[in-house]
Amino acid sequence: MPSSTNFNHETVSLDGEHFSDCEFRDCRLTFAGGKAPTFDNCKVVDCEWKFEGPAEQTLAHLKAVWNAGGKGPVQALIKEITGGGAR
Repeated sequence: MPSSTNFNHETVSLDGEHFSDCEFRDCRLTFAGGKAPTFDNCKVVDCEWKFEGPAEQTLAHLKAVWNAGGKGPVQALIKEITGGGAR
């Protein structure tokens, strides 16, 4: 569990990690579809998000659903993720 760590110009694997009071600057943050990471009081600046393996396949599936006319379900998922449906 990285805590109070500054990551600069690094590739950081996120799967299953818990980050607390960390800063990510100009990093490549990779997620391969394992256990979702948690971030407590972290700062992310100018980083690239990279999805690999099952995570990449899930995004490709969502894109295919969107392109097949399933915009509604994808938009609903985005709304749920961003809290856009909360009151």
